[in-house]
Amino acid sequence: MKRRVRLAALMLAALCCLAPLCGCAGSGDALSLSVCVGREIASLDPIYARESGDRTILVHLYENLMRLTPDGTAANGAARSVTQEVNLDGTVTYTFRLRSAKWSDGRTLRAADFVYAWRRLADPANRSPYAQLLSVVSGYEEARSSGDMSLLQISARNESTLLVTLSGRYDWFLSQVCTAPATLPLREDVVKKLSGEEGAQAAFWWKDPMALVTNGPYRPADYEGGASLRVTAYDRYSGTRPEPREITFRFASTAEAAQALYDAREADIVWPLTQERFSELLADESATLAPELGTWSVLFNGAVFSDPAIRQAMTLAVDRTALAEAAGPGASPAAGLVPPGVPENEDGDFRALGGTLDHDPADYADRCAQARQLLEEAGYDGGAMTERELLYCEQEMNGETAQLLCDQWREALGVRVTPRAVSREELAISLSAGRYALAATCLTALCSDAECFLMRWTSGRADNVVGYANSAYDTLMSIIAGASGTARMGCLHDAEELLLADCRVVPLYSRLTGWEVRRTLTGAVRDPRGYFNLTGVINRPA
Repeated sequence: MKRRVRLAALMLAALCCLAPLCGCAGSGDALSLSVCVGREIASLDPIYARESGDRTILVHLYENLMRLTPDGTAANGAARSVTQEVNLDGTVTYTFRLRSAKWSDGRTLRAADFVYAWRRLADPANRSPYAQLLSVVSGYEEARSSGDMSLLQISARNESTLLVTLSGRYDWFLSQVCTAPATLPLREDVVKKLSGEEGAQAAFWWKDPMALVTNGPYRPADYEGGASLRVTAYDRYSGTRPEPREITFRFASTAEAAQALYDAREADIVWPLTQERFSELLADESATLAPELGTWSVLFNGAVFSDPAIRQAMTLAVDRTALAEAAGPGASPAAGLVPPGVPENEDGDFRALGGTLDHDPADYADRCAQARQLLEEAGYDGGAMTERELLYCEQEMNGETAQLLCDQWREALGVRVTPRAVSREELAISLSAGRYALAATCLTALCSDAECFLMRWTSGRADNVVGYANSAYDTLMSIIAGASGTARMGCLHDAEELLLADCRVVPLYSRLTGWEVRRTLTGAVRDPRGYFNLTGVINRPA
């Protein structure tokens, strides 16, 4: 029996349904759920929340315009209806009509609450890591460059009607942007009030969860800092009634502490898993695991490695199979930049339906010979080349894997590269400023769509940190922005192939992730972006 790795695309969406793995849970009509979501809350500000636990909490406290169903389609959330109109200039205008909904303090949810939240997200002064979610909205670049957020084409026609104009078709806008935690609505008056006088506490306005005003299916009921946050179903919530009447989000500083909560039956669902437990699940053919939405890659700074022959030679000398083994349980050689699990159509995911990088160990010696010949023909002696540094973050890649990559270049080509561990913040700054030669990092996307992995490499984009510029690639991405169906997917595969042929972005490996849930429970979903929706959890029928 083959392992069941549930890919999001097989469900036509960016969701992986939680499958029962072990344990048991109590029964009863009024379900109370206990979930260990990892470390203590780092941020409950939607535009900054990075941790899966924080985003899981957010999607239970707030409701977005749309929500993802278990089969992956976008359904109405705070929006009662949505229509779209293709304009003469190729832009597309979405009209959202909000249902009659209340914030937890009784005030009516208004279209202006979304306008405020989205402008706040896009504002470069706020430096949100999720701002690029709105790059498909017309006026985004103008708003960012000028600082005038009114140029962002999102507006309230009236209290219950929201208008958003996109620069292209972007079929994933409803299912990805309008369901993302970063685009959740916020009340301007609440943020300002909780920020204190003159905004002194602006960065931590969310710090007391009990003071939050929310519009989702749950509201905070009890908070024990560092230990747990208990939320209860909100009786005045106007959407579908959530099944668990109470959820306790528990915090654990380590995977071992999280596992202890699960083993002691103090948690019904738990992540992250210990490496030992994850390895056990990898060996269990009945376990269901999910791909992480990212590909660990090495980046070549085009300003340093301007000769494509060097980049191609060093790429050929990469042994992806060995690197995946060094990366640990759940890692597998990358077959492309877009990782497994990103949907293409009802027949499978993007990765399964096209493009495979060569990572057969049997061919590695031949690839190394080809790499040495390339350097020789280009007039380079690897041993005489200037020694370079490979920047990497230990939170993303272990030191053994980084060292192995450098060893592969030295042994195959005589090229000397020294790995240097830096913080996540230092790596981000070095990449954005172009102060690096080589960098190993996990390339993620804000949405589970192949376009979101590829659009950042168009010419001139701020996040195009390798300096890739190709007019043919730009043309393909422009076509993709207005296309749909088979034609769009064909162009996406062509664009990925064109990008990787330049050897500035070199995929290494991708990873699986796992979690545990009691056998007596069913109905939860995990979004590939890393957070969970638990509103549909029920006791499994006897």
